[in-house]
Amino acid sequence: MSTATNITFNTYQDRSYVANVAHAARNLLRALFAVQPARAAAAKDEMISRDLARDRAALLSMARDFEAFSPSQAAELRYLASRG
Repeated sequence: MSTATNITFNTYQDRSYVANVAHAARNLLRALFAVQPARAAAAKDEMISRDLARDRAALLSMARDFEAFSPSQAAELRYLASRG
């Protein structure tokens, strides 16, 4: 008798086809939802850093506008932009 006939791929005893499909579906959903928060967090971090860069650029632009008539105000705006 060949050893290939003794190999079983199903390690769950007394499982029906429907139970196996349900088990596979649960594992698929677990895998999908386990990966999702990591992507959301990475996207949120990228969005925050992009917003900070935009805000810094706006402060530096305002500082250039104030430089001619209020140098101390411009210096304060540059300081705020550098704080991050």
